[in-house]
Amino acid sequence: MNFDAFPKKRPELPEEFIQIYADHYKKNREGNTSATSVSKKMEAWMHKKVAEDVQQNHKKHTLEIGAGTLNQLDYEISDPYDIVEPFTKLYEGSVHFSKIKNSYRDIDEIDLSLRYDRITSVATFEHIENLPHVIAKSALLLKNDGCLRFAIPNEGTFLWKLGYMLTTGIEFRLLYGLNYEVLMRHEHINSAAEIEEIAHYFFKDIRRKVFGIHSKIAFYRFYECKTPNLERAIEYLQNEHK
Repeated sequence: MNFDAFPKKRPELPEEFIQIYADHYKKNREGNTSATSVSKKMEAWMHKKVAEDVQQNHKKHTLEIGAGTLNQLDYEISDPYDIVEPFTKLYEGSVHFSKIKNSYRDIDEIDLSLRYDRITSVATFEHIENLPHVIAKSALLLKNDGCLRFAIPNEGTFLWKLGYMLTTGIEFRLLYGLNYEVLMRHEHINSAAEIEEIAHYFFKDIRRKVFGIHSKIAFYRFYECKTPNLERAIEYLQNEHK
């Protein structure tokens, strides 16, 4: 696989978007508008798929990448529970904060001597500039029988774009008079197809489910990744800066 495109450079936002970014981000995360409320209901599919493996057995050591407001813990019980989240203000004051054992701003803060039963992520991998690094490091942090479980929007497909443009896109233009697609290009820098390709490079056993008809006609995708290719992960991490 060719990783020359990584780490990616996020397109800069025009000044008028910067001015409203914090306000929109807060409303979007909390589902405080009609469109984002609908989106949150649909996104529940992603959270539920990621949580399926701990419905019967809660004693699994979990690391969540991009934990945000800790809303994944509305859908699962998993103990102990560690998180990676650079924006600490997102989870400060959360009712779930007492459930967190260790919190990190970056996955590279975690020593490779630590091993997890499961590493999870919901609607985060499309945002990460150096995604191959994160997935390679995740492969090394899993126990022998561990699993990487992540769900993502179906970025890069017609149905996904049509869906957000007819909901949040219209609402965004009415609220701010701006084109929502500019913000999406800034936020979603990795397509679903790219993310799947990276996962296949670092893991040998992958199962995919979609919220839709198939991978090209769906709103969301879920992946269960097992049997990491440790040689590839180590090689990538050793050579990425050469």
